[in-house]
Amino acid sequence: MSRLLKRARRFLKRAPIANPMPLEVVDCRKVGFKNDHENGWFRRDTSQLADGFPISSEDVVIDVGCGDGGISAFAGDMGARVIAVDIDPKAVESTGRRLAKSKARSFEVHQSDSNPLPVPDGICTRVIALEVLEHVDDPASFIAELVRVATPDALFLIAVPDPNSETVQMGIAPPAYWQKPNHVRVFQHEQLDSLIQNAGLHIESRSCKNFFWAMWWSLFWATGGNGMDTDHPILNHWTMTWHHLLQSEKGKAIARNLDRMMPKSQVIVARKAA
Repeated sequence: MSRLLKRARRFLKRAPIANPMPLEVVDCRKVGFKNDHENGWFRRDTSQLADGFPISSEDVVIDVGCGDGGISAFAGDMGARVIAVDIDPKAVESTGRRLAKSKARSFEVHQSDSNPLPVPDGICTRVIALEVLEHVDDPASFIAELVRVATPDALFLIAVPDPNSETVQMGIAPPAYWQKPNHVRVFQHEQLDSLIQNAGLHIESRSCKNFFWAMWWSLFWATGGNGMDTDHPILNHWTMTWHHLLQSEKGKAIARNLDRMMPKSQVIVARKAA
């Protein structure tokens, strides 16, 4: 046994500290945003929502499954015309408020199941669908709708949960996680590629992100998964660990490697033919 390993074992056998320092609580959403920013997302300095996906004031952006509006608001602040769509009326209301405060040259919000999208043919130069495909009954029809509303040469940003992180959720997440309106399918990488290419899109890049969130959700279920109550010591400790990791000398490199090993999401940038 190496001397280093022996020292490590002696350290682990030590009695716990009687009076540990109080835990500093850091907002997981802020840590998650910082993690995304390190991965090239939400870069206002380059007007890129993600690597290879710039947004300008010339663009018409559709954000399908807009959630609380963070993505739409970023597009708005780039000066784009923004069309936000979600099935949840509360999400649509929240996104409308955020867009009203943004720098969007114009915007509209729609409550819709996206079947079909309430948008004319061929008007969108940027098409965004993040963490949506895993919820829909017919992914091919959904992608076809995205292609319908896009202009020639439009860019697409599509993300779904990665199969590695979804495998970890199996047996941990409650049954409802795998039922409508939640995740009704898991996309292997090849399946997602085929779905996008069969719709006539050319894949320009593939990436992965968010080991932080993959672990966070696993720990969330382990703590009982009580609604969106995130104030739990296990979750707080994990968030603080990642927060300090990103500030350490080799933290960003470690985070990138872990993202490749078990990302929360697989991300594709694709383009419609000109």
